[in-house]
Amino acid sequence: MEAAQDENILNCFIEQQETVILSMASRVTGHFVTKSDDEWSVALSAFVEAVKDYDLKRGSFFNFAKMVIERRLIDYIRQQKKYRNEITVNPVLFDSDTAPDENETDHIGYAVTKKSLESHKQESLAFEINAVNEILMDYGFAFYDLIKSSPKAAKTKTACVKIISYCLGDPMVTRVLEDTKLLPVKIIENNTKVPRKIIERHRKYIIAAIVILSGEYQELAEYLRTIREEMKR
Repeated sequence: MEAAQDENILNCFIEQQETVILSMASRVTGHFVTKSDDEWSVALSAFVEAVKDYDLKRGSFFNFAKMVIERRLIDYIRQQKKYRNEITVNPVLFDSDTAPDENETDHIGYAVTKKSLESHKQESLAFEINAVNEILMDYGFAFYDLIKSSPKAAKTKTACVKIISYCLGDPMVTRVLEDTKLLPVKIIENNTKVPRKIIERHRKYIIAAIVILSGEYQELAEYLRTIREEMKR
């Protein structure tokens, strides 16, 4: 990008994209951000970093910038103890009409819900849930939907791991997902040989896992340890 080499062009580009930067920062933090907020400085610095580090191989610049801003803001918020009492988990994330039975306690939705309800001091986890929930809303569902959509049978879990691993390993697939907010079912089916029915039935779980494992969500990633271990085999 020319802006990476010319400071005047960079300043003009930043001025043109101020609204975009503020919007990205607001989405990540979960509250309205203005240029008088510290988060603006963090987001602005991250945007400049993205401009300087960007190359065409990374795909869409704005998707790349969004990722960099997200990482820097998450790091910033984790360092700010003043957020301890401000970061809360929206109760809607845990409002499920159907409580999971004993056979449904081993998937991400229930595990995170249980841990969050038991401990109010895990502001980092609460922040990550809110941040991921904001992203998932763009895909047409909320974090709490994982309670009902997570795979339960061992065979189905294995199939979902195969799908998630394939998607994370193919930049084209993840780009299509980010740009269209839709899983490229046919491509996934052809390359993984997993039946379309399984892909569609567990679409929300698959998308959520991809979002979490491709982002800077250390706390939530712990609940997907099985997937990460399977991917290394």
